Amino acid sequence: MQTLSFEEYVKHDATALAGLVQKGEVTPAELLETAIARADAVNPKLNAIVTPLYDKGREMVKQLPATGPFRGVPFLLKDLELEWAGTPLKSGCRGYANYVSTIDSEIVKRLKTAGVTLFGKTNTPEFGLTPYTESKLYGPAHNPWKLTHSPGGSSGGSAVAVASGIVPAATATDGGGSIRIPASCCGLFGLKPSRGRVTLGPKFGELWNGAVAGHVLTRSVRDSAGFLDTIAGSMAGDPYTIAPPERPFGKEVGREPGKLRIAFSTKSLMPSQTTDPECVKVVQETAKLLERLGHTVEEIPLPYEKTIVTEAFFVNVLSETAAVLRELGEYLGRPVRRDDVELNTWAQARLAEGFSAADAAFQKRRWNSLNRSMGQLHETYDLFLTPTLPRPPIAIGTFQNKASEERLLKLVDSLGGLKYLNGTKIVNDLAERSLGYISFTVITNMTGQPSMSVPLHWSPDGLPIGVMFAAKLGDEATLFRLAGQMEQEKPWFDKRPVL
Repeated sequence: MQTLSFEEYVKHDATALAGLVQKGEVTPAELLETAIARADAVNPKLNAIVTPLYDKGREMVKQLPATGPFRGVPFLLKDLELEWAGTPLKSGCRGYANYVSTIDSEIVKRLKTAGVTLFGKTNTPEFGLTPYTESKLYGPAHNPWKLTHSPGGSSGGSAVAVASGIVPAATATDGGGSIRIPASCCGLFGLKPSRGRVTLGPKFGELWNGAVAGHVLTRSVRDSAGFLDTIAGSMAGDPYTIAPPERPFGKEVGREPGKLRIAFSTKSLMPSQTTDPECVKVVQETAKLLERLGHTVEEIPLPYEKTIVTEAFFVNVLSETAAVLRELGEYLGRPVRRDDVELNTWAQARLAEGFSAADAAFQKRRWNSLNRSMGQLHETYDLFLTPTLPRPPIAIGTFQNKASEERLLKLVDSLGGLKYLNGTKIVNDLAERSLGYISFTVITNMTGQPSMSVPLHWSPDGLPIGVMFAAKLGDEATLFRLAGQMEQEKPWFDKRPVL
């Protein structure tokens, strides 16, 4: 079968590929075969696609809708939360090894209506619980810019697939930074939409107390905007609704943003973890770029303190992990055993047992103080700029347990003592160490604000480093306008890793 050469394929974003299909210059089948050929060539070393569904993609190509903004564009789904009827959904967990979806999630329905060709599922950590992608079930995903390094998580497989040119876009979800973290690590554009902008239905109303949002990872800003136009909107029974945008998001890209008031900070939230100088440098360079573009930029202290993350969000993570394991037990028809899940997942669920319902409710109420602080900030500033991450991409294995930690966890668990560790130095250190890496991104998950990571910098050793902007709730339009302006001023689309 004739295919479009990879060299031509990778020069186009999803919008442009759909344009080629519409003009009859290439067929959806040809695009799919090009994507599959690229996957076959690079996936063995990247481990981005963990469930190849090539034959389903070939069948889908024959039944595409006659029209659609992304008709014929090859596309991948993250192996978490999104149901595609007739396909496995393992969520990075061996306990779900035999699960097969019987329905389509609403997002998947909307993507199908838009004409994409689905042909696989991408790598994710177990239940999306970590900001790196190294599950025991799938093994690590490898950053295409440096194979020994992590692409971030939890949407790491999707980011690797896009950055390596397998597809121009893939789904991603974000409960603590899982769109923006891999975008930063892989040199991509990643926008987390406002709470309520994109439905999680019908299976879920909200996840992680409203912290989770779904969208895509892309190389171009206009693709991100176009896909948000495609999947945005609530469905009956959703717990949140939000005012629709004034105009399609696709029309915001290229529109003048006006003179924006932008605050920035590079200060680390965790006293024990300073922000890496390279990450500070990229924010400072971005501030200068913004000033050249006519915006007003001012450095401010962080408008929140660390316990909002290490306590208020940490309890949320633990309780949600326990809930996920209870759901797994309902699916299995028996209590979950330790060997059904990874040790750290099991330990987090057991730690949750040390908190009361009152503890969880109290910590959730504290989220309001963060909402008010960020709301007050946006009374003065249109946007808030920070590093996406406090350090450049990490080496694979950086955050894995040490052998001594593994032994201690297993010993304490065998004695039934994990739930009694809450409040101890061991757990407090764990919270600070693990949440320090996401301390910039997680804030807007708690507030529900839209936030984007923009790939404006590469480190001296060739690793991407993103900068992050947050806007007030519902104001994705300003983010897209500014991102389009920066994309024109400092293009990144043609920067690609050499594999």
